[in-house]
Amino acid sequence: MSIRPFRVADALALREVFASSVHGLACRDYTPAQCRAWAPVLDAKAQHAWCEAMARRQPFVVEVGGVIAAYADLQDDGLIDHFFVAAPYAGQGIGRRLLGHLQAEATARGLPRVYADVSLCAEALFAHLGFEVEARRLVLLRDETFANARMAWPVPALAHGEGRP
Repeated sequence: MSIRPFRVADALALREVFASSVHGLACRDYTPAQCRAWAPVLDAKAQHAWCEAMARRQPFVVEVGGVIAAYADLQDDGLIDHFFVAAPYAGQGIGRRLLGHLQAEATARGLPRVYADVSLCAEALFAHLGFEVEARRLVLLRDETFANARMAWPVPALAHGEGRP
């Protein structure tokens, strides 16, 4: 397993990871209608918009044996906007290693905190790595309502220079 920066050529493969994660993993906690609203089939225009959005997000990409298995981003304000592991790779520690990579990246950048709007199926992973629920939320997307949690992780103070002589 390796974690690397995003390449433009990755964009549509990341869409496949996203769809696999939603339809193959999140389906345990959300209805089929919710999953279709969350990860609908994309036409050519929507695929182009997806590719542009991935280029803006600049996610980290996980490869296993040369295959893209997961991805996640870390924005300048500490937001993890996307965090997805393809269903066939679930339960192998990939999500844990990817989230740990984001935490190390946040520390290196000197961010005060990292936060995300976490799906029900990912909440236990985030909690295991020190994230705490700040708020329970209901989000409306394409006429479907989703429960999720705003979770945050305070970057340790010593990581961004406080408390040093």
